[in-house]
Amino acid sequence: MKNKLQIGISACVTGQQVRYDKSHKRSSFCMDELSEFVEFKPVCPEMAVGLPTPRPTIRQISVNDVIKVSRPDGSSDVTDAMTEFGQSHAKSNPQLAGFIFCAKSPSCGMERVKVYQEDGKGSVSNGIGLFAEQIMKNNPLLPCEENGRLNDQVIRENFITRIFTYQKWLDLSQEGITLHKLIEFHSSHKYLVMTHNIQRYKALGKLLADPKDSIDIVAENYISMLMETLTIKATRRGHTNTLQHLQGYFKKQLCAQRREELTQEIESYRLGLTPLLVPLTLIKHYMLEYPNDYLERQVYLSPHPKALRLRYGY
Repeated sequence: MKNKLQIGISACVTGQQVRYDKSHKRSSFCMDELSEFVEFKPVCPEMAVGLPTPRPTIRQISVNDVIKVSRPDGSSDVTDAMTEFGQSHAKSNPQLAGFIFCAKSPSCGMERVKVYQEDGKGSVSNGIGLFAEQIMKNNPLLPCEENGRLNDQVIRENFITRIFTYQKWLDLSQEGITLHKLIEFHSSHKYLVMTHNIQRYKALGKLLADPKDSIDIVAENYISMLMETLTIKATRRGHTNTLQHLQGYFKKQLCAQRREELTQEIESYRLGLTPLLVPLTLIKHYMLEYPNDYLERQVYLSPHPKALRLRYGY
């Protein structure tokens, strides 16, 4: 990977005391583990539009079915300013490989943000933070997640896989995409994509098999489908299928006893008795004994830094 990933992040999640009460929402995973591998680009949209800290709280209020962001009494309306800032921030940061938002915030929440009635007597948790909405709307390919959801090991692994995949795409785009390079990219991501959704893998292959459009359009369609596919959580069943495919590369080299050992490790994983790391470690061991150039290029085997210890959760 040529460049260190740049990840947008709500400033309070980095530990900056920028919340309404001058507190923060520091994420230990982000700051103590992930920060070694990415360069964070913190932003507090509320301060960016001129609100101080500490400050009176702001909320989303439904006014004639239109969402406004202001103080509970309707004063200090920052709806337009925050919308414009979100649009500007999205367009001026195309280098970002992902974004981590602060959950439930009227500006940064990705989902389930409280939207209050105009009279303040009731609320529903179905809103999207105004800033987060603009970031996602203006860059639909960008991997986005909330700080709280990253405590879930499977969601965490999925997000980290997506940001490293998207960075590879940004690097490829910077080089200049050709059909040959696109096919190589697809080939190296074969088992990663298959694990998430095998039908999507086949559909991606069809896009490249007989392209009728220009390479720019083909590439745009390809990355759009790829990033959408990776949002589908990989399941134990999907991983098991991929492990069995990888096992097939060693059927001629391994003796019966070692083949059975790998079969048993994959089966133990399928049954939930061992984590994914166990059969993967054995496969990587066999790769050292019996090198295979095609497998060496497979992103699935190392989609993110080993030090992040992300494959213990399956």
